[in-house]
Amino acid sequence: MSKNKNHLVYQFKITLHEIEPHIWRRIQVPEHYNFWDLHVAIQDSMGWLDYHLHAFRFRPKHKRKSINKYVPGDVYDDIEVIPGWEVPIVDHFTEPGQMIEYEYDFGDSWHHEILFEGILIKTKGEKYPKCLSGERACPPEDCGSVDGYYRVVKILEDPNHDEYKESVEWLKGHAKNYYPYRPDEFNPDKIHFDNPKKRWKYAFSQD
Repeated sequence: MSKNKNHLVYQFKITLHEIEPHIWRRIQVPEHYNFWDLHVAIQDSMGWLDYHLHAFRFRPKHKRKSINKYVPGDVYDDIEVIPGWEVPIVDHFTEPGQMIEYEYDFGDSWHHEILFEGILIKTKGEKYPKCLSGERACPPEDCGSVDGYYRVVKILEDPNHDEYKESVEWLKGHAKNYYPYRPDEFNPDKIHFDNPKKRWKYAFSQD
């Protein structure tokens, strides 16, 4: 297979840890993507709002410590940090079956498993990145990690719960993505992928 960067896509399965039933997505992204671009695609396909820092973590062979590719923020002692936009995904993903960790929001600590499923030829007429499939809605942003997510779901199941109205109002005002919030629903056809270059300019513009 000729590796023409204009004709190939990388396919990944993204699974959120610690939640049952699983919340997951399967996406395809252009081969020329870097780790910042992949981050944006993960955010958009999962349903996160990109309000917080993130990190990709993997452990190279013959090394004890993980390397982080992420948005620079605080300084972490003894951790090698590389800005994600400086590293093409092709530099790391070379064999199907490779897995890395993606963490979003270091407060709520949403941990995702990123499985590299393979390299495919683009389908003529299709736009990429693309979400192929998935299950269940993303947890609401800032809901309080896994425990907070389960709490919100439990409250929404009982209209007579003391905190039902308060929770609905919070979701309604929180972000349009989460109202009405239906934990069991996901439609890949409704996914909109942002331009990663525009997202980068928005996040790091000094204006």
